[in-house]
Amino acid sequence: MEKHNFVTIADLTKEEILYLIEMGQEFEKHPNREILKGKVVATLFFEPSTRTRLSFETAANRLGAKVIGFSDAKASSVTKGETLKDTILMVSNYADVIAMRHYIEGAAQYASEVAPVPVVNAGDGAHMHPSQCLLDLYSIYKTQGTLENLNIYLVGDLRYGRTVHSLITAMRHFNPTFHFIAPPELAMPKEYKIYCNEHHIHYVEHEDFNEDVIADADILYMTRVQKERFSDLMEYERVKNVYILRNDMLGKARPNMKIMHPLPRVNEIAFDVDNNPHAYYIQQAKNGLFAREAIFCYCLGITLDDVKADKTIID
Repeated sequence: MEKHNFVTIADLTKEEILYLIEMGQEFEKHPNREILKGKVVATLFFEPSTRTRLSFETAANRLGAKVIGFSDAKASSVTKGETLKDTILMVSNYADVIAMRHYIEGAAQYASEVAPVPVVNAGDGAHMHPSQCLLDLYSIYKTQGTLENLNIYLVGDLRYGRTVHSLITAMRHFNPTFHFIAPPELAMPKEYKIYCNEHHIHYVEHEDFNEDVIADADILYMTRVQKERFSDLMEYERVKNVYILRNDMLGKARPNMKIMHPLPRVNEIAFDVDNNPHAYYIQQAKNGLFAREAIFCYCLGITLDDVKADKTIID
C-alpha cells in the first residue's frame, strides 16, 4: 500500500483531485465504517481550531480509528521547550498518521520530512489549508456538477486567507475565472497573482462589493478578516467590517450560485442570509467529514477500490 502525505493541494494532479472527490462521495453514501479499525490518528493543534479539529477527529472515529493528540500547545511538552522535530518523532511512535495545525508557515512540510508516518496539513499560518481546499472542491463539485469553467468570487481577507490561496492552486486544472474582492490592505498577494499568470488563470480585481459586482458568480466565497494575523490592531479595526453580505444583495444572483465560507464567520455574512437558498456554508462544513475521511484513507494507502469493496459499513 502506497502511503502519502497531504501537505499542499499544489502537489495533486487533476486526476488525483477528482479521485479524492469520488472517494468522498463513497463516504457520503456510507460515512460509518471500520475500514481504519486498529489505526491511531494523532491530531496536533498548535493553533486554536473548532471545525477542522472536530472534523478530523470525527472522520477518524467514524472510520473506526482511535484518536490521540492535543488541541492546545500549552498542554504539550512544547511549553517545556521541546522542538517540533522531537514532538513529531515522539508522536510518530504512537500514531499511524498525523494531522497537524501550526501557526508557522512551512511547519507541515517540515513535519512531513522528519516523520516516518504520513502527515496531513490542517493549516500552517497564512500559507495553506489543503484539507479545507478539498472539502471546498467537493462542495463546488456537488453544487455545480463540475469544477470546469466556473466564475469564483473570493471576498474579504485575501492577503492572509490560506483557504483562498489553496483554492487558487487547486483550480488551476479547471479553467476558472477568479474575481478578487478586497481592500488594498487585504488584496491577493503578488505571488498568487503571478501564479495565476503563470498557469493562465484569468482573474479580475475589485474593491466594490454589491449586487451588480457579484451577479455573475457561480461561487461566492466569503472570508473572515483574521484578527490573529494582524500585528497592527488599528489596521484590523479599519478593515474588519469592510464587506458584509446581506440578503438584499442576492436579488441578481444566478440560480446556481452558492455562498461558501470556511468559517468561523464574524460579521461578514449577515444572519438574514442563512435561510436564503444560495447559502451553503453549513453544508460545506459537513462535507469536511467526507473529504477528511478520504484524506485519511489516501494517506494510509487505502484505495478507492478498497473503499468500494469495503464490507465494514455500519448503518
